[in-house]
Amino acid sequence: MCLLTVVAAVSVTGCGSGRETVERPAPAPGDGQHADPEVERPAAEKAALDAYSGYLAASRTASRRSDPHAPELSRFLADPLLTRVQLSIREAKEHGAMRTGTLKSDPTVTAVSLESNPATVDIQDCLDATGYRLVYAKDQRVVPGSGGGRHFATATATRYPDGRWLINSSAAHRDQPC
Repeated sequence: MCLLTVVAAVSVTGCGSGRETVERPAPAPGDGQHADPEVERPAAEKAALDAYSGYLAASRTASRRSDPHAPELSRFLADPLLTRVQLSIREAKEHGAMRTGTLKSDPTVTAVSLESNPATVDIQDCLDATGYRLVYAKDQRVVPGSGGGRHFATATATRYPDGRWLINSSAAHRDQPC
């Protein structure tokens, strides 16, 4: 039954049923000062989307290698999402499974909160996992019940004190096709 939990984590976004309460990190230096919003907002959107794309790529790579401690994960993810992704990869590995194929993504920014402490950017995506499968590593057979599809997903990027934008929450909304 644990393997079914892993199956529910297409793109290793975790098994969250919705948005989680996240303890926010300390503000980045200068968060109290107001920069030119016409300059800061596009830069924040780009940085958040880059972090999101990095998160998906790092998750796919780590899942394909069955490596829950892949260093690229911590380049784009922060807790609690980092731990959820690592646990999902570890559970798949313990059951002899891994992810293969292609995950297609088309993210957009839905909200930017530069005045919040810390600054956040909300992202929504239509993930196409029709070509992304959970398979048994031994013989590449598809794990029953792991079929992909197209579904709505959300994520939050947060600016950390060192200035990096990291994805710290994400939810797959499998009941909402796109």
